[in-house]
Amino acid sequence: MRSVQKWFIGVVVTVASLLTSLAHAQLKYNMSPGVTPLSRDIFDLHMIIFWICVAIGVLVYGVLIYSLVKFRKSKGAKAASFHDNTRIEIIWTIIPCLILILLEIPSTKTLIHMSNTDDAEVNVLVTGYQWKWKYEYLDQGISFFSNLATTQDQINGKQPKSPWYLLEVDHPLVLPVGKKIRFIVTANDVIHSWWVPELGVKRDAIPGFVHESWAKIEKPGIYRGQCTELCGVGHGYMPIVVDAKPQQEYDKWVKQQQASKAAAAGAADKQWTRDELMEKGKTVYGKICAVCHMPNGAGMPPAFPALKGSAIALGPASKHIDIVLHGKSGSAMQAFGEQLDDAEIAAVVTYEREAWGNDAKGDKEKVIQPSQIKDAR
Repeated sequence: MRSVQKWFIGVVVTVASLLTSLAHAQLKYNMSPGVTPLSRDIFDLHMIIFWICVAIGVLVYGVLIYSLVKFRKSKGAKAASFHDNTRIEIIWTIIPCLILILLEIPSTKTLIHMSNTDDAEVNVLVTGYQWKWKYEYLDQGISFFSNLATTQDQINGKQPKSPWYLLEVDHPLVLPVGKKIRFIVTANDVIHSWWVPELGVKRDAIPGFVHESWAKIEKPGIYRGQCTELCGVGHGYMPIVVDAKPQQEYDKWVKQQQASKAAAAGAADKQWTRDELMEKGKTVYGKICAVCHMPNGAGMPPAFPALKGSAIALGPASKHIDIVLHGKSGSAMQAFGEQLDDAEIAAVVTYEREAWGNDAKGDKEKVIQPSQIKDAR
């Protein structure tokens, strides 16, 4: 009898600990309700299914535990001998079917709600690249790339890691609060997946295909996500940061971006000094090129060859410009013609031809002007 009491106490303690864990599930382990109507619909559907699963589990394990205690061998119970029971088999087939049919109602409503991108007030084209995101505001004429902002020194353990290690970018996606935003998601090279949990948005980005989703953010703030499709060695280095702003602040940001775009267009006609190009080129190289070719230009052969002392950096400038603009077929070197403007390409090519001792060797044409990039396009 004592052994039964100990066993029963153990069961009670286990169940109590499970219930305690459930009480804190939302705080620590559960999905987030998010900050959009769609994210709350998804959360509510999740909780409905969760509690149905809990009820089924309690019922099934309750019957199992009752049977083990009531009909145990020590009480003289003997196993019954029977083969089938048509009535019971019909019941345990009909009940799961009814549960699934009932769950289909809220599930279908949520799916229909997810697919309704009508009457969007802001349209954003999201394009996945290896390994960054490009955002184009189709109504405002704004476009930019969003790159990982975590430094290579942090990644390589040479500096302390920031609180948002691998979850920070140089240009976040800025969106207005209270407006319906339509996301048009695709990819330039391989399959990616754009996922921001608190917005309730997760769409695959597939080359040649367009997927849509939407969000109406109700609370200003910073919301973070990641690429959730294994897209290559830099998969962990393409985070998503959404900065939701009140309408007035968003309008101010739009004007600033449009002014910056006009200034960048004017920079292509400017005659840059070597020092200006080297300073800008070092910044561009650190954000774009250092992941593959390393900050010291040593590369990671054979996939990512060294630029220090390389035939490209020491050879004719025209070939160097061409490979940055158009990439190299059959290799991991992608085209940056769409990703960088004329001044940025001129600066990074100049930097690669001048840094790491390359300035003392090879082709004499080291300083590249944006006008040369403009002509090469």
